[in-house]
Amino acid sequence: MERVTLRIPKQQIDEVEQLVETGEFPNRSEAIRSAVREMINEQNDGRPERAGKRTWAKV
Repeated sequence: MERVTLRIPKQQIDEVEQLVETGEFPNRSEAIRSAVREMINEQNDGRPERAGKRTWAKV
């Protein structure tokens, strides 16, 4: 597994921490990995023609 450094707004980190505190995820890393997996699954949607299309949300 590779290490990635990224910047996330404090409000989002606080929300991730809340998910960890309530036991939904064991730690922040797993919560963020889960979010990335979900994003990739949504983007690909099981169809190869969707791969590569991006609809990034502005923060």
